[in-house]
Order: sequence, then structure tokens, then C-alpha cells
Amino acid sequence: MTLEQLNELPDDEARAALQRCCGSRTWAWRMAEGRPYRNRAGLLAAAERTADKLKRADWLEAFAHHPKIGDREALRTKFAATAAWAGEEQQGAAAAPADTLDLLAEGNRAYEEKFGYIFIVCASGKSAEQMLDLLHGRLANDPDTELVNAVREQRAITRLRLEKLLGQTR
Repeated sequence: MTLEQLNELPDDEARAALQRCCGSRTWAWRMAEGRPYRNRAGLLAAAERTADKLKRADWLEAFAHHPKIGDREALRTKFAATAAWAGEEQQGAAAAPADTLDLLAEGNRAYEEKFGYIFIVCASGKSAEQMLDLLHGRLANDPDTELVNAVREQRAITRLRLEKLLGQTR
């Protein structure tokens, strides 16, 4: 879709399109309210400004809209609306051997148990082994530090998905 098409969507459709980029309803609502955007740079800057105002609960809602790294079943079912994008983003995990996927699943469980949300990483361009190393490294963090890391990764994913949204045909 073009920026012009996004600007012209009815509010509910714009919110739905934007929520595919970031699962926070607050973020999507505020971004839809901020239309029209004059250009791509303006949209991306607004996305950052809007993200700056999100609270912990908003971020947790955004995180909950992602499948766990390497969880192919979740990509097909629960996350059907973003499955194509998430599948592209997680190509490194998709090609991983079963033992690496098992280690990712085990690490995801430990991470979620410790922090209360799934491991968030901008997976684009990363191999399963790189993501596993990042996961293990971040497991050593305290909750406040890790939330900062997860938010940073979510923001990168959001930007990437906004670019994809504007690049797709309607």
C-alpha cells in the first residue's frame, strides 16, 4: 500500500493495518489518529515519537503479538495476520536443525518464566544460532534492563514492518 492509501483508509482499517506493524493497540490508535502523513520519513518519525510515549503494558501487548522464535505452529495459527512477515523475519530459525530449534524453545521457556513475556528479537538477517546466543546473553539481564532491550528490538521490528506495509500491494 502507498502512504496515500494508508492516509485515506477508514480509521478502523488504518488501525488494523498499523497494528500488524506493532501489536500495541495504543500505538496503532495514536498512529491512525496522526494521519495524514506527508511522507515516509514523517510516518517513521511519528512511529518513534508514538513509541516514546508507550507504557510497559503497551509494550507487553505488542510483544504478545509475536510468535516465539522458531515456533512454526504459532506462525500458522495464532499469528496468521502477520505470519508472512514473521516467517520472512525468522528465516534463520526456519532453516535451523531440530536440535537448535529445541534449544531455542527451551531458552524461550526460561526467558518467559524469568521476564513474563516472550523473547523479542528483530530476527531479520540473523541465523538461529545468533538468535540463540542473543537469547542466552539476555537471560542474564535484570528485568529492567531486559525490558529496555525488548523494547529496542520491538521498535526495530515495527520500523521494518512499516516499510513492508508501505511496500505491499493492496
